[in-house]
Amino acid sequence: MKAKINNYYINLSKPLDISMPLRGNAANVNAWYVSHPTITPHKEEEFIGAVAAGASINFNDICFNPHAHGTHTECVGHITEELYSINKCLNQFFFKAELITIAPEKYQDDFVLSKKQLKYALGNKKREAVIIRTLPNTRSKLTRQYSHSNPTYMLEEAAKFLVSQGVNHLLIDLPSVDKEKDSGALLCHKAFWNYDKKLRKNATITELIYVPNSIKDGTYFLNLQVAPFENDASPSRPVLYKIED
Repeated sequence: MKAKINNYYINLSKPLDISMPLRGNAANVNAWYVSHPTITPHKEEEFIGAVAAGASINFNDICFNPHAHGTHTECVGHITEELYSINKCLNQFFFKAELITIAPEKYQDDFVLSKKQLKYALGNKKREAVIIRTLPNTRSKLTRQYSHSNPTYMLEEAAKFLVSQGVNHLLIDLPSVDKEKDSGALLCHKAFWNYDKKLRKNATITELIYVPNSIKDGTYFLNLQVAPFENDASPSRPVLYKIED
């Protein structure tokens, strides 16, 4: 089944999911020093919400943190005193996107994504969304325990470059665009959302995606859907569609 978007055709029957599933155990991806998510039958007096335990339905309680436990999309409310909800800030869901793959480079004692790398990978392309896959790219990203590991992050100059190119939606396969331990500086978040000037309330950052190696770099249409939480961030399921002739 084909659909036409801005004079481009995509095949809706061939989605390319770049989200991580959320599991209720310690094998789930994790960051930010919190316990793993849990998915357990609700218990109340004699009731246990599991068919296997004699109930007529499965009725689970789920406990998780969107920032720590998988693919999530966040808005400027992540770093502001004023409350902004991703459910209000994200009100369009299809974007022309560019998928790029970058091998992080050494910077002091860290590995980073730089402006030079982004500029080389994007060239003169103007895209509403940019999706960054980092190398090495293995399925271990689906279960990685990131806390205290100082993972790769993006330099402030790189975030400013994306803003200058008109990118409103940044998706990355890391737990954060910023350094894990930066004393709250949040330089990339602040640069991308124009924190010190006019806030870019319609801009979003999606972290902890996973892009399989079978999906090639190039131009796609991105369907970016979030659960309608009134919160700064929400679990999300970004899906790519190839542009067809």
